[in-house]
Amino acid sequence: MKKLLFICSQNRLRSPTAEAVFSKWPNVEAMSAGLNHDAELRVSAEMIEWADAIFVMEAGHKKNLSKQFNGPLKGKRIIVLGIPDDYDYMQKELVQLLETKVPKYLNI
Repeated sequence: MKKLLFICSQNRLRSPTAEAVFSKWPNVEAMSAGLNHDAELRVSAEMIEWADAIFVMEAGHKKNLSKQFNGPLKGKRIIVLGIPDDYDYMQKELVQLLETKVPKYLNI
């Protein structure tokens, strides 16, 4: 089972969409979280430790994640998807982007 953690700023649109899409895939467990203090669900060290791969939506998310969780990130793979905050939850174009970009990094 591959454990995927998806991170954006607020955990309201992009990362929850990714969680919804990939939790339906076989051999995948998915979770989502946000980096901002007012995120729906804030990322935690426990989430980072749980994950086999961490996907962030923007390069700035990787930088902020590294600042906040330098220790727990040791040896973790962080993938920047390059998806801007231009989409609504489960928007067709967002789902298509995720389904195109994420599988390239899954060896399942």
